[in-house]
Amino acid sequence: MYLLLLKGQSMHEILKIALIGDFDSQVLAHQAIPKALKLNTSQKVEYYWIHSSEVDLKGLSQFHGIWCVPKSPYDNMENVLSVIRFARENKKPFLGTCAGYQHAALEFARNALGYEQAGNAEVNLETPMPLISALVCRLNNEQKGIALKEGCKIRHLYEQSEITEEFNCGFGVNPKYLSLFAESDLLFSSVDHHGDPKSLELQSHPFFIGTAFQPERSALQNKQHPIIKAFLNACLG
Repeated sequence: MYLLLLKGQSMHEILKIALIGDFDSQVLAHQAIPKALKLNTSQKVEYYWIHSSEVDLKGLSQFHGIWCVPKSPYDNMENVLSVIRFARENKKPFLGTCAGYQHAALEFARNALGYEQAGNAEVNLETPMPLISALVCRLNNEQKGIALKEGCKIRHLYEQSEITEEFNCGFGVNPKYLSLFAESDLLFSSVDHHGDPKSLELQSHPFFIGTAFQPERSALQNKQHPIIKAFLNACLG
């Protein structure tokens, strides 16, 4: 667990964010996230890196928001899914980027829609329902265009219908199973030019957004990002 507490701040002045995932100082997204947290709010931020094998669900209530971060497979996938379920059911502001996005879809399929057999092919190639599956072409630090669906939350945040974002992933939500979510609270809110999903949101949740791309990387160019800024605003209540 890693902690940043800015000097001279008392606890009541500080926004507390749980970063769920297996910290690796060599991962670019992990380098970017602390900068993104600082850059996208004027509020002082305290962040905790919580390893997937060290999750304590009872302790999550102390945080203002939860961010499931990139780098998969997680050492303990089931713990990560439990955290996502906690955020979903308790209306806790949630952001999932890259692997966090994939696992948000998986958690919803299993626990909200009842598809207990939904699985992650990165962890188990023999899963009978590979909701998370390998991409046809891995995206290595690549910029891709994305179309945002009309009426969705992230389109409102960007205030435009098309965006370009940076990806670094080899797995994603399997388009074969998108129809399972059609009548549910989970909306896949953007697609690439192939029609493959690149973000999701819960329509009845105050703030629950997942992105296949890594918006945190914008901080490496000292730029704010509308999704991260909105996440932190939601954490403020």
